Amino acid sequence: MVATEFLPEFATAGVLILATGAEALHLMRTRRLAPLAFGPKSRPAFWAHAAAPLRIVSLGLLCWGLLTLAQVEPRTHNSLQIESSKQRHVILLLDVSPSMRLVDAGPESNLSRTQRGAAVLESLFDRVPIRQYKLSVIAFYDEAIPVVVDTKDLEVVKNTLSDLPMHYAFSGKDTNLFKGLQKAAELAKPWQPDSTILLVISDGDTVPATGMPRLPKSISNVLLIGVGDPVTGKFIAGKNSRQDVSTLRQVAARLGGEFHNGNIQHISTAVISKLTQKVGQRRWQDLGRREFALLAITVGASILCMLPLLLHYFGTFWRPGVRS
Repeated sequence: MVATEFLPEFATAGVLILATGAEALHLMRTRRLAPLAFGPKSRPAFWAHAAAPLRIVSLGLLCWGLLTLAQVEPRTHNSLQIESSKQRHVILLLDVSPSMRLVDAGPESNLSRTQRGAAVLESLFDRVPIRQYKLSVIAFYDEAIPVVVDTKDLEVVKNTLSDLPMHYAFSGKDTNLFKGLQKAAELAKPWQPDSTILLVISDGDTVPATGMPRLPKSISNVLLIGVGDPVTGKFIAGKNSRQDVSTLRQVAARLGGEFHNGNIQHISTAVISKLTQKVGQRRWQDLGRREFALLAITVGASILCMLPLLLHYFGTFWRPGVRS
């Protein structure tokens, strides 16, 4: 098993030894013919001395790359087949308090806050490759309850964004955003670093002054989306409820994220690009044997293909014959 695992390395070492011997034999033979090829000085162009080492290295790269590709498991470009170490996640933290059912949101103020939040999120989903993410939904009021965890079914998530009366599942009176953040932190803690986007939909009606939870390293970006009229508001349970822009902006700043007032405008393209950039970026440590094997084959084959042409046209500056 061990011998099979290191077969590319053993074979590459053998190829390097044979190639070195062949180049040494070739050097002894061409040395006698050097005056015919390179003129009276018997010297090629200065860079041509690197031709032999380049051939040896390129043959080794080709051998190692081809044998490595023969051993690694084939990979298909299927979004459903993503390694767990590279899986991306989106956690949607949804405020389901009764104030979210007040109708004062949207450009015409004719939508409930929940409906406006759903419209903003659907616009976001249409502009990002959401199929590459696993989606989770956490509903919060006075407590937090996971509704959907790691699903790829977008329709299930859209169903949770409808006017489902999920506030009946809770028994409290005051909204506690930090309870939802704590549940999101517990859910994302075992995931890979910088692999998760946290989206929060809320009107910021009641936010505790203390108790901000610490988010894990797996959550790379946070976006708080405020809904509801930030000026007028409506009465519910004996108090005036409106979108608390200043509080939501402070919470976003403490979380190191962004705040967007989604009551009238959808999320801008610049915010979406910033939101997905860190999660989607490729890192060198993500490259495996397959990627390095492809790189080795490309470099080795390129050298072997280009070297004869370069030697033919630029291998020597001596040109035989009568000059015109």
